[in-house]
Amino acid sequence: MKVQMRKWSMLGVTAMIALSLSACGSGNTASTSSSPAATTATKPTAAPASSQPVKLRIVWWGSQARHDATLKALDAYTKKHPNVTFEPEFSGFDGYADKLATQAAAKNAPDIIQMDPAWLAEYAGRNQLADLSKGIRTEDIDKSLVDSGKFKEKLYAIPLGNNATGMIYNKNAVDKLGITPPKNAWTWDEYFQFGKDAKAKLDKDKYVLMDATSDYTTYSAYQISQGKDYPITIDGKFNIDKDTYVSFVKKYTELRTAGVVPPAEIATTDKESDAKQDLMNNDTVLMKRSFAALYPGYEGVKPGAYSFVTQPKGKQASGWLKPSMFWSVSADSKNAEESKKFIDWFVNDSEAADILTTTRGVPVSKKMLDYLTPKLTAADKLQIELIKNVAPDAQPFNAGAKGWSNYTAKDFKNIGEKVMFGKITPEAAYDELVKKAKEYQ
Repeated sequence: MKVQMRKWSMLGVTAMIALSLSACGSGNTASTSSSPAATTATKPTAAPASSQPVKLRIVWWGSQARHDATLKALDAYTKKHPNVTFEPEFSGFDGYADKLATQAAAKNAPDIIQMDPAWLAEYAGRNQLADLSKGIRTEDIDKSLVDSGKFKEKLYAIPLGNNATGMIYNKNAVDKLGITPPKNAWTWDEYFQFGKDAKAKLDKDKYVLMDATSDYTTYSAYQISQGKDYPITIDGKFNIDKDTYVSFVKKYTELRTAGVVPPAEIATTDKESDAKQDLMNNDTVLMKRSFAALYPGYEGVKPGAYSFVTQPKGKQASGWLKPSMFWSVSADSKNAEESKKFIDWFVNDSEAADILTTTRGVPVSKKMLDYLTPKLTAADKLQIELIKNVAPDAQPFNAGAKGWSNYTAKDFKNIGEKVMFGKITPEAAYDELVKKAKEYQ
């Protein structure tokens, strides 16, 4: 297939998820199999194949490893269905949300959309997504994962991977420093102390931790771990605890002064999953908050260099399990049925599983996970291991309340960056967050 590419500028789930993770066997790269499991999983959908030419626009974000695997999968699908070709649009995460929102508002969104759980309520609530209740097999997916793709009891998104929050770190660099490496079930105090201990052995222009002052995801984890619930509750109530927020921001101000986290002008250049601009990949920091599903991208840049531990805990754990991402179909698509056939193949077919492996997280289909397990690499198994470590005391997943996505993704970030650049105090930042929140309530 000759794929037409338009590359963009570079840019809940419960512990039941763990039940879908079988023990890992040995093996390396995946290959096509004619095993009974694979034969069962590759039964065609009930809808007959069409011979009419169809071009599907499809969009996703991710690392180069995900881009390469997805393009290969599109080629494989066209070989099986010669009438279907694709127009891919892909990028890093930065800028993705803004461009997609613009396209959807203009009723020009791609047919097939990689959807983040945090945006689902927004898009479904604006009637911008097609109902996927029929046409895609979900019986082999854990019910809690399937339900995470619903809005008001209708299915608008198909989960593509099991995922968990964690801390990724450069274990090779830590070993060379001769310091005690991070561990699972560690505390925030141990996390901050690790940063100070590692900084004492690093060059002046190298840093240990990411500055989380403007990172809503990390702050959410911190506030949850203090027993204060999510900063924006599942039902859309402002809940940033002032004392917790101010204490958190002052801690990072202290770490910035000590050189444990990068100065603002460097910290704000981080581009997640970018091979060169991600501050982990370019060796600016030793550790950052991440997700299990992003690990293949880091592994692709520096094979064997990284490892994962759970997020630090306070009075309780701070990590959660979540669907890594979804496929959704635009409500304005003229090719909704063909889009659903492709998504069904993507999730339930062994050929697709062989190509995609864990580039979007641990496969959601139990049959596909069983099929792939003997072939998984050490990097694949590390994702599963993080999910297993987070699962026992995972916090309830908050996909994001309808109407608050700009607040959590932009306003919180912009106000936090003012603190990082020394333009306002932590207390003034809290006051701005309160004031801004009134626009969303």
